[in-house]
Amino acid sequence: MKTIELDDDLYFFIASQTRHIGESASDILRRLLEQPAQAGTATVAAAPAMQPQPVADALGLEALLDSGELQKEEKSINRFMLVLSTLYRDNPEGFTQATEIKGRKRVYFSRDPEALRASGSTTKPKPVPETPFWVITNTNTSRKQNMVAQLMNSMGYDEDLTARVCGAV
Repeated sequence: MKTIELDDDLYFFIASQTRHIGESASDILRRLLEQPAQAGTATVAAAPAMQPQPVADALGLEALLDSGELQKEEKSINRFMLVLSTLYRDNPEGFTQATEIKGRKRVYFSRDPEALRASGSTTKPKPVPETPFWVITNTNTSRKQNMVAQLMNSMGYDEDLTARVCGAV
């Protein structure tokens, strides 16, 4: 196995092409370049996860953190939405657990914006870019970080990565 250096934008692109948890960068590139799998390498199909599963490879999130794209965003709402989109892209099946994350009175995530509006008078639901989900946005940065932490925990991300991502929001 060899190590190569990539520009951040190229790394982020490769990471964004991940189809399932545990797919290696080599597997992604082989698929994109339409190259046959080498002997001794196996592509594992992702099984639907009902319980939090450890995340073996968080290329999209790592790339997002490394790219500096989050730091370029001045508003926490934009960083929040970027993180949510990346979480969905990394693991669409796991992201469905977001609908279980609720506050004391509010529903935080839903596929239906009306469900979010019905849970409070000033929820300001917005669509999570490139997903079928909506999220309430009328929360402070600390609450947004808490929502991301709960979601990442339910999706099986490790504590260190979760802390880094939440700190970047």
